[in-house]
Amino acid sequence: MIDRLDVVSIPVSDQDRAKAFYRDVLGFEELADQRMFPQMRWVQLAPKGAATSVTLVNWFETMPAGSLRGLVLHTPDLEGEVARLTAAGVKTSPIEAQPWGTYVTFSDPDGNGLVLQQRPSSRP
Repeated sequence: MIDRLDVVSIPVSDQDRAKAFYRDVLGFEELADQRMFPQMRWVQLAPKGAATSVTLVNWFETMPAGSLRGLVLHTPDLEGEVARLTAAGVKTSPIEAQPWGTYVTFSDPDGNGLVLQQRPSSRP
């Protein structure tokens, strides 16, 4: 039986730049940064306390940098988080409301498309 989603690969062009964005701007924790092979590096991060993490990859020919769309992140305070991201230089879409919650979209430095949502049950 599959019991969880463990790691999501995010295709990037520059692992250091991407790591700085996910760690310093989005607030993810760095779980690993180590050499796998001389030309390959495993860079893994996750939101604090999350069971699922991301790895920043640049070695898959079929996953060009910036090709990921629809990675959904969650926050209990969308307005506060949008203000924090905007102050850090991230350009987000306007906040949109749907029956399932509110959300914004934005991109990482490579153009990977991210969604930040707040479910109605987690509103402050």
